[in-house]
Amino acid sequence: MAWGTVVHVAPGQPTHAVCVLGTETQLDVYGSAPKGYTSFSITASPGVVVEVAHRPPAKKSPTGSSQWPLEPGLDVSLKLRAASESTGDQKVQISYHGPAPTPVEALLYLTGVEISLSADISRTGKMKPAGSVKDQTAWTWGPRGQGAILLVNCDRDNPNSSAVDHKDDQLDGNDLKDLSLVTLSTKTPGDFFSKHQLVLHVAKSEMDKVRVFQDNGSRQPSRYSAVLGPERPSHALELPGGQCSTHFYAEGLAFPDASFPGLVSLHLSLLDTSNPELPQSLLFQDSVVFRVAPWIMTPNTQPPKEVYVCRLFENEDFLASLTALAKKAKCKLIVCAQEESVDDRWMQDEMEIGYTQAPHRTLPVVFDSPRNRGLKDFPIKCLLGPDFGYVTRGPQTGSVTDLDSFGNLEVSPPVTVGGKAYPLGRILIGDSGYPSKESQEMHRALQDFLGAQQVQAPVRLYSDWLSVGHVDEFLSFVPVHKKGFRLLLASPRSCYRLFQEQLKEGHGEVLLFQGVKKKKQQNIKDILSDKKLREHNSYVEKCIDWNRAVLKRELGLTERDIVDIPQLFKLIKDSRGTAKAEAFFPNMVNMLVLGKHLGIPKPFGPVINGRCCLEEKVRSLLEPLGLHCAFIDDYYAYHVRQGNVHCGTNVRREPFPFKWWHMQP
Repeated sequence: MAWGTVVHVAPGQPTHAVCVLGTETQLDVYGSAPKGYTSFSITASPGVVVEVAHRPPAKKSPTGSSQWPLEPGLDVSLKLRAASESTGDQKVQISYHGPAPTPVEALLYLTGVEISLSADISRTGKMKPAGSVKDQTAWTWGPRGQGAILLVNCDRDNPNSSAVDHKDDQLDGNDLKDLSLVTLSTKTPGDFFSKHQLVLHVAKSEMDKVRVFQDNGSRQPSRYSAVLGPERPSHALELPGGQCSTHFYAEGLAFPDASFPGLVSLHLSLLDTSNPELPQSLLFQDSVVFRVAPWIMTPNTQPPKEVYVCRLFENEDFLASLTALAKKAKCKLIVCAQEESVDDRWMQDEMEIGYTQAPHRTLPVVFDSPRNRGLKDFPIKCLLGPDFGYVTRGPQTGSVTDLDSFGNLEVSPPVTVGGKAYPLGRILIGDSGYPSKESQEMHRALQDFLGAQQVQAPVRLYSDWLSVGHVDEFLSFVPVHKKGFRLLLASPRSCYRLFQEQLKEGHGEVLLFQGVKKKKQQNIKDILSDKKLREHNSYVEKCIDWNRAVLKRELGLTERDIVDIPQLFKLIKDSRGTAKAEAFFPNMVNMLVLGKHLGIPKPFGPVINGRCCLEEKVRSLLEPLGLHCAFIDDYYAYHVRQGNVHCGTNVRREPFPFKWWHMQP
């Protein structure tokens, strides 16, 4: 909102003031009255609107020569209809009536000027006309909300640059589409800026969160001047008199985080510089508030665009199966060369691909995990570039655990919980459930960043019971055309029930792991009679049941929304002697979801009547939902290294059609 000043008049001598269009100038009639005078009348030029009111109650009068009592509750305000052609061309005359027969006169000469900042506060991708918006300082959520949006300029449009675009104060032609336009409109008398100064500024606490460039009339954005930003909180503008429009382009420098709620205000101040021997005085301020657009994750239910995987010495067959799956799903497959991955195969753990969005622009953004293994350079070297952004958090050396890898970072599809909508879903992260000497949790810097985005309120799950500790080892989501999705949970109980049925049908001697070289084969009967394995899976079932209850509560799910995928686990002691769970056979819930096409780890279960009973069970659960199951052999390339198909792949998906600013966090 634009703010004006209070004007005090002096009986017997003229007063000069500036009135900005769209603001009310308060006129101190009562405080300026001569002693003993009891009423006043007021007249003004046709271009001045005068309003007189008493409090209480507020009662407005028409302009003109009516006399009004001088009382403490008096409130007189002025508005100008148009900008002045010359300095002081609008006049207000106050006549004080009292003991003398002739009124005492006070003259006020007003100069009307148009000064306004405009941005896309209606969030339509278009600017509203200057002066058409009453309050630009309030940022509100919802479909009827208002407030401008700022993108973090985190891509790299110049291939010769070594960093993301916002790290320097240079622009090129491609940068402008990543920035938000702000227009300063002025209309003043020709000599106005000889005695007045406009200053553009941000709070010092926000100057490292935004950078503003001024369009200086050049056709080349590279010549635009960086006028605000780090160590540069204010800039005095040099403007001509008359009518003028000056364009600025603002870029975000940081995503919301624990110490930054995401709001940045751009201020404009009008200063009186008419007396060089006195300090400048503040006459008027206007502001526009921006919210920095959040980083947003996309769930399995969003259509896939690109699949990422590493080429390894031992995964040629896996790549062939993945290529066929991607072709069916009509999405691009991008293969990281072995020399680029440095034999690091865990593409899911290295990064999470999401996006950021403003009304005028949507930008994919890769969130780089702090794990920093062989793939540590892949997000920067192979993804960061023109129209593909980059962000990272957490310590870059040391102090990271397995829970800081992004197999431990998932997001649900859109849900409604107890009447509260989460139209962009909810982030899911795993931790220890409770602190102990051996427990692990996701690094606080990562948790703070995810929570600060506000639009996908995180849910903490219990995952530290797993050897690797990632939530993608026991859950997944698949799209379903009616409900929208199903939650898949790994289920030892379901697996034992299936094997028990096969035993009753006389298949107890059928072996698991047939076709897997150098793997001890076990039959159904031996597995069912293994008490130790039963105990292990009873423990695992309790851990998954805990998460089941949390997910039902926090995502508003019922049992009808959950599909149990048969899976067994085994407990193995880690380096500290703590027993942790690993998948007993390839973990089918750790699947790759490409629309209705699923790349599921081949479980090598008992083959009965020529078909794997585990595969057949999963098909019977998922194919009636309109899904297509492809079972991929990942045994030696991934499973024996404690991961499966999902762990070894990554997907860039289409952004949500829902606009994040329409929600109510």
